[in-house]
Amino acid sequence: MAKFILRRLIQTVIVIVLVSLIAFSILHMMPGDPVLIILGEEASQAQIDTLRHELGLDQPVLVQYMRWFTNMLQGDFGRSILYHRDVADLIATRLPITLHLGLIAFILSALIGIPAGVLSAVRRGDFLDSLITVSANIGIAVPMFWLGILGIYLFALKLAWLPVQGYTSPFDDFWLNTKQLIMPATCLTVVPVAVLARQTRSSMLEVLQQDYIRTARSKGLRERAVIMGHGLKNAIIPVVTLLGLQARYLVGGSILVETVFNIPGMGRLMVHGVFNQDFVIVQAGIIVIGIVVALANLAVDISYGCLDPRIRYDDR
Repeated sequence: MAKFILRRLIQTVIVIVLVSLIAFSILHMMPGDPVLIILGEEASQAQIDTLRHELGLDQPVLVQYMRWFTNMLQGDFGRSILYHRDVADLIATRLPITLHLGLIAFILSALIGIPAGVLSAVRRGDFLDSLITVSANIGIAVPMFWLGILGIYLFALKLAWLPVQGYTSPFDDFWLNTKQLIMPATCLTVVPVAVLARQTRSSMLEVLQQDYIRTARSKGLRERAVIMGHGLKNAIIPVVTLLGLQARYLVGGSILVETVFNIPGMGRLMVHGVFNQDFVIVQAGIIVIGIVVALANLAVDISYGCLDPRIRYDDR
């Protein structure tokens, strides 16, 4: 198991380095000169040369990358062109908001989607199975932004039950924070719930037809023990993969949801950075999201080895 984890750790480090290369290359791919973006078109050539030297843009590309990567490892992501603040401070402010919303959506999607898929597989062919299947198909097809706008119109404007937009820290006002997150969390949960329900149903149907399930039933085990102890345990691996893919929501958030509900998270920060050509924010956002997704994939790979020992043995 130790070799299995070590191999996955090495692969994760390689992925993070590749992500850093992609993030750094954004500086050279974005249109315009970053120095002119900072100083403006009216800047003199002396001012341009001075700032270019301060930013290290007059050095070879490899030197620039090594300098940026070293500073990043020390927590220095540079200074935002748009906000005139350290990007690390901006991320420290925006990241907890996105994590809060993302964790709620992640937990709800797992608590609703997996049981719904299991129930649909167990009750295959009856009305409940049809209801869950149709609901999952609708959930995948519904546009997230349309669902958010519809929720604002109905629950905020017409019924006045929930706030229209914004975010308040739960430490300042827990009840207001709860009301503000109901609609965004719901919008962010609908698609993952539908995807998890469909994948769980498919995996469970395949597993329930295996010989060892019939053997467990022939031994007189209770149906619940057969489903949960033998069926779900072997059908959960593809579902764990989908859960790992949702990690991008934990840091990157949903750009659509944060924009519709005016939530100051990482998604909106990235959008503002792109629209205002603030390459420092874009670089930092990509590397942070890439690190979290890589670590989530690492956790998924390790969980594979724990759930099914054959995986780590075959990987030798």
